[in-house]
Amino acid sequence: MGGSLNGIKLQIWATWLIYAVLVDLSDAVAEAVQLPLERISMEMVWRGLYHFNDAYHRGLAHDPISYLAALENRDLGGIKTIRKPPKQLDFSPYFKPLSATS
Repeated sequence: MGGSLNGIKLQIWATWLIYAVLVDLSDAVAEAVQLPLERISMEMVWRGLYHFNDAYHRGLAHDPISYLAALENRDLGGIKTIRKPPKQLDFSPYFKPLSATS
């Protein structure tokens, strides 16, 4: 946009404003699907807005929250999957502790 001090301030302000709207939208989606906000991917909500825009212009959707929370749109990835914690590797057969006398 610009390299002046005012231009940089406007870019920072716009970035924070979009981030605040995205957090609010993600929170509304989380409330609609009755999950905590931590289970919602804000990146995928942002990307899902592209698909909502397409559906809106085709007359298939009118509300971004209900569109992103709909069961048929779960493939957009807005809800994070619960993953198993990583397994701890056991190196005990291959590791000899250093002795204090060496």
